[in-house]
Amino acid sequence: MAYDPFARGDLPVGVRTLNWSDPSRDRLLPVEIWYPATDAYRGQDLAAATRDAYELIPGFPPGWQEAVRDAASRAGSYPLVVFSHGFGAHRRQSTFLCTHLASHGYVVAAMDHTGNTIFEMVQMMMAAQAGGPIPDPGATLSEFIPARPADTSFVIDRLLAGVEGVPAVETERIGMSGHSFGGWTTLMVAGRDPRVRAALPLAPAGGWSPLPAEPLGRALEFDWGRDVPTLYLVADSDTLLPLRGMHELYARTTSPKRMVVLENADHMHFCDQIEQVHELFRTMPPPIFDQVARAIKPIGDLCEAESAYRFVRGLGLAHMDAHVRGIEAAARFLAGDLVATLRDRGVGAAVV
Repeated sequence: MAYDPFARGDLPVGVRTLNWSDPSRDRLLPVEIWYPATDAYRGQDLAAATRDAYELIPGFPPGWQEAVRDAASRAGSYPLVVFSHGFGAHRRQSTFLCTHLASHGYVVAAMDHTGNTIFEMVQMMMAAQAGGPIPDPGATLSEFIPARPADTSFVIDRLLAGVEGVPAVETERIGMSGHSFGGWTTLMVAGRDPRVRAALPLAPAGGWSPLPAEPLGRALEFDWGRDVPTLYLVADSDTLLPLRGMHELYARTTSPKRMVVLENADHMHFCDQIEQVHELFRTMPPPIFDQVARAIKPIGDLCEAESAYRFVRGLGLAHMDAHVRGIEAAARFLAGDLVATLRDRGVGAAVV
């Protein structure tokens, strides 16, 4: 059969939540792990009645993901991909990608970067609206510059040591992805952790932005001392982290690299429930982010969610297959005419 990274894989997907503690930093890390499950769960990960549902914040609509909660894991060992969420987001922010990878035979792990999640963001907004002090964004970012890469390497350590109920992961086959601040984290970890073989930053921070994020750009180092193939997936109408900043990061990257730009898309086109998340951010109340949010187009003026999901799933899987697993068909796919391939699937894109 022809290589098709856009199609969901043949393996049912399980998911577990673990609460780990890094004693060296006195730090708690909730971790979501997706993995290939046994055939007994076939179809249950996709059915609304049996797929996992979760409450993110009390009073908010429940979230869901295409995976079965605590399903029995499949035998064997698998490559690992670690995912890092954006500023003020959470570990389940992009399950559309994480479950897709798991269905193709990856173990995927995403941690809450404790202190920089949606829970702290909601508390911060409520305090600011009540007249409390507005946090200094530069100080907040600086606090997490050392913490986020350390979180990621800690999770890799734990998974390599073996985790009950989760398949074994392969030491020599590890990739890294993340969105926004998590994309920045991806670039940092790619340079610092020699176990990472491929990087997939999604609309990463660290380049030019209207937001006060200069500390992130200064912290990035691209003299990695080894080649880590890097695929940037970015949005052409990104309001928070504009395309100008993506080109800056791309120019600084010295490893083998490529950038594909999703047309008519904004920053939240890399998250689950794109329509709701985009509109929620667009109507962000003052005083945090509201000035930038006013410039964001309504979701109806941008590309459809399914086009964005297809873009990230297909190219993201192909990149990991080519550079983590060494699958030649994936490498040939990436070397082909990606613009035409995506256009045939209803996705407008440009390649750098």
